[in-house]
Amino acid sequence: MAIPDYQTLMLPVLKIAADGLEHSLQEAVEALSELFGLTELERKELLSSGQQTVIANRVGWARTYLKKAGLLESTRRGFVRITERGRDVLRAASPAIDNTFLAQFPEYVEFRGSRASKSGGPVEADAAGSEKTPQEEIEDAYQRIRSSLAAELLATVMSCPPDRFERFVVDLLVKMGYGGTRRDAGQAIGRSGDGGIDGIIKEDRLGLDAIYIQAKRWGGDNGVGRPEIQKFAGALQGHRARKGVFITTSYFTRDAEDYVSRIDSKIVLIDGEMLAQLMIDYGLGVTSVAAYEVKRIDSDYFIDAE
Repeated sequence: MAIPDYQTLMLPVLKIAADGLEHSLQEAVEALSELFGLTELERKELLSSGQQTVIANRVGWARTYLKKAGLLESTRRGFVRITERGRDVLRAASPAIDNTFLAQFPEYVEFRGSRASKSGGPVEADAAGSEKTPQEEIEDAYQRIRSSLAAELLATVMSCPPDRFERFVVDLLVKMGYGGTRRDAGQAIGRSGDGGIDGIIKEDRLGLDAIYIQAKRWGGDNGVGRPEIQKFAGALQGHRARKGVFITTSYFTRDAEDYVSRIDSKIVLIDGEMLAQLMIDYGLGVTSVAAYEVKRIDSDYFIDAE
């Protein structure tokens, strides 16, 4: 079963608190994971940021909205308890609780109105049809922007002269901490052209080991197949090298990836998609437009205040 959205979780969360006792977020997560029959993989599925599980995020937001509507109340750090209003809702046997249902409570309307006025948007911004939590929506939007940027980056790389690709490779590897100085790396890359080797860089600034490079700027629908990787692996053996990186603007065939997994030499394959993602991660060819910082309560700060 798919992980329920946060609005679907609202009524089950309230029912867990029906006994009038305090309940922690973790208790609710475990109980609802069992109730909805989530698999181990679903229980461990993370948000795009990797900072929290999806189920914990959704249960947390369900609790937040129930508290804003006055159906739950915080008792101490991390714990909630049902209110008399919450009991009334359960006694009424409502078939479901969602954002539209909660709109009957003034506190919730005030909360939503405050959010809308600050954002400049309508109060209905996250009405009943929305299945994702605000944090999920932010992270999904970020991933869409990043994917679009990656595609644009790759297209830009392909539009540049072929010799510029070697410069991109040099700059990226240096930003990642390889190659020693920019000058050293620039002298190493594109120098040899010896038997499938386009260059050699230092693995670290001390030059304790060497990494051999092959860079292919391929367009169209042509992927890099096993023969190209075999040629590169043979070149590594000829140089008694142990490590290599094959970078392409295209993709690697399944045969190529399978071959790399079965040979003794350590060869890292970087296709066009990974290349673009690395350029974004290390700030190569991109510039920051805006930054949004999402914060949460620092519970440890308030321990002495309890």
